[in-house]
Amino acid sequence: MNAAISVVSVVGIGADGWDGLPETARRVLRAAEVLLGAPRQLGLLPEDDCPGERIAWPSPLRPAVPGLLAAHQGRAIAVLASGDPSFYGIARTLAETVGADRPVTFDVHPHPSSVSYACARLGWPLEAVETLSVVARPLAALSAALHEGRRLLVLSEGADTAARVAELLRTTGWGGTRVRVLEQLGGPAERILDGTAADWPHERTDPLNVLALDCARDPGALRLGAVPGLPDEAYEHDGQLTKRYVRAATLAALAPAPGELLWDVGGGSGSIGVEWMRTHRSCRAIAVEKSPERAARITRNADALGVPGLRVVTGPAPASLTGLPTPDAIFIGGGLTAPGLLDACWEALPSGGRLVANTVTLESEALLARWYGRHGGELVRLAVSTAVPVGGFTGWRQAMPVTQWSVTKGSPEQ
Repeated sequence: MNAAISVVSVVGIGADGWDGLPETARRVLRAAEVLLGAPRQLGLLPEDDCPGERIAWPSPLRPAVPGLLAAHQGRAIAVLASGDPSFYGIARTLAETVGADRPVTFDVHPHPSSVSYACARLGWPLEAVETLSVVARPLAALSAALHEGRRLLVLSEGADTAARVAELLRTTGWGGTRVRVLEQLGGPAERILDGTAADWPHERTDPLNVLALDCARDPGALRLGAVPGLPDEAYEHDGQLTKRYVRAATLAALAPAPGELLWDVGGGSGSIGVEWMRTHRSCRAIAVEKSPERAARITRNADALGVPGLRVVTGPAPASLTGLPTPDAIFIGGGLTAPGLLDACWEALPSGGRLVANTVTLESEALLARWYGRHGGELVRLAVSTAVPVGGFTGWRQAMPVTQWSVTKGSPEQ
């Protein structure tokens, strides 16, 4: 691509088509020599007003973007987008695929988004509504956003999305959720379908739609909070599970922040990686687990708890750590005494990265004590007791105490 391409216009268009566009956007489309967009979007433009060459996006779209722009260098290019191009739209894709080193700038002309239309129709305050997209994304991610009384807007992938979402809600204990499908928002064929997930009757809807969910948990369904320390019953496990209260303390020590990456080494049931990712939708995690059976279980737990993006690497550590992207934090939940494991994790951690390791054995505890003496940090013992019946009375049953070492690499004490 050469410097002849300087500006690419990106124009948002709604279901109301040409009639709904402001004059500034119309002028851009009239002047365009090349019009790029989905066939549905291109079909909304009148031929007489917009004589430019029409090119439908190929599939897959992302790899084709640089080549298409290069093929039409020097011509006035306009890209069509649904609604607001910068909201889950093509503007981000264009910026990411063209890259900062290319001599291209984007002139974006936004249209009201489907979310703005939906909130206007429902009387919902836009700032109080959480929006998720299932366009080219796993449907299972919706589960992490389900909380009693929460209002969600879901950007649909097509005609069968509502039926698929209703099925997910029924099977995860949210069958009482009110589901509304808002079709063709802003256009002459606008319509709202209303029902509950438990008895949703529509296998297919208009493909151009947004879902509105009023979340309602079924009686008896397990309640999952928004902070680490989910009930142990939320996980499928074989006993290899960081228990609830220790898990909450471990996540507090790991201190996840948006966008950060965790290595969960010795993943077990995946609970630390799962709850790291549940703290923010941009958090990422890689679980390393040598047992194929447990690795498969981690994947199932991640799907069930709304973080299907959790990556699972099956193999022993430290060998399986080679080539993984640089972590912001590392948790070691098992295999501490494996030769070279702590050394490999410490070497992989950048300055400012956090490492947290838990153990219940004397041998691993002695190892952590040596590393604590060398690098500082915090060495704590976590002991949890649970009230249980003792004859006709109640007593305490203590779980095995957990020794935890947490440290930030490059801290002043090192």
